[in-house]
Amino acid sequence: MGWAKFFSFFFILFIISLLVFYWFIPIKTIEFGIISKNSNFNVNASINGTMQFYDNMRYPDSKISYNIYDCPLQKEYNMKRAIEILSNETILEFYSTDSNEEISITCDSKNKIEKGLFIAGEGGPTNITKTKRFNVISHGSILLLRKTLCPKPNVEIHELLHVLGFDHSSNIKNIMYNLSRCNQEIGNDTIKLIDELYSTPGYSDLSFENISAVMHGKYLDLNISVRNNGLKDSEESIVIVSANNKIIKEINLDSIKIGSGRLITFSNIWVPKINIKELELFINSSFNEIEKENNQIILEIKK
Repeated sequence: MGWAKFFSFFFILFIISLLVFYWFIPIKTIEFGIISKNSNFNVNASINGTMQFYDNMRYPDSKISYNIYDCPLQKEYNMKRAIEILSNETILEFYSTDSNEEISITCDSKNKIEKGLFIAGEGGPTNITKTKRFNVISHGSILLLRKTLCPKPNVEIHELLHVLGFDHSSNIKNIMYNLSRCNQEIGNDTIKLIDELYSTPGYSDLSFENISAVMHGKYLDLNISVRNNGLKDSEESIVIVSANNKIIKEINLDSIKIGSGRLITFSNIWVPKINIKELELFINSSFNEIEKENNQIILEIKK
């Protein structure tokens, strides 16, 4: 009878050991690779060429704030006329504010632009963030030194286009030519590019980058990069990791600034099933994004 109990105990212990080994001890290593990375968004930069200092330069929104500091009445009037003309020609809207403006306009030659900032002539972007799609301008400055001698405020329009990211033109009839003449006009290609760039709404845009996933038996090691390639800071979101359509991990993400990212690393995520065919990564966001298609990535076992 004693031997029977001993063998029964030994048998039960053996079965438990097998179960522990099966469920918890890594058996083999499986590496996953990306098979699906969705994105339908495209910026048609074919008309851009060398029109701008950098490709696809724009402010976060088509409504842009400005502030005019200590300018004589005539210069202030001409600047406002230039703003009105560009507003009528394009989809841009400008509004005046007393603080935290996106475009600062001054007329005092003593008010020098800080050394090291990117300024073209008397106007240009001073703060640019590079993303995959856009070079996002968060601030620009205009320094008006010369008086406008033309019926139309060509000098002010010229500097306003500089602060929107536009470089000089080699066309003497174009208002962006480096020498001002009264018969110069805003180029149709400039208007077309502005309308095209600002047709994209000023939303954030989260997407995955640099993903690696390795299974060790029933344990998953995961490295994820999430970047905001949009036009505004993102709100809080959740990264959902699923294996064979079953959620195995949820990761809370704080707000991500324009052009910035988050690196997420996890080791030994326990996966209930051992025969994993594919992994799905999904960014669950409740806010507007430029596109949602790039919020999902499918990973499958590397062959």
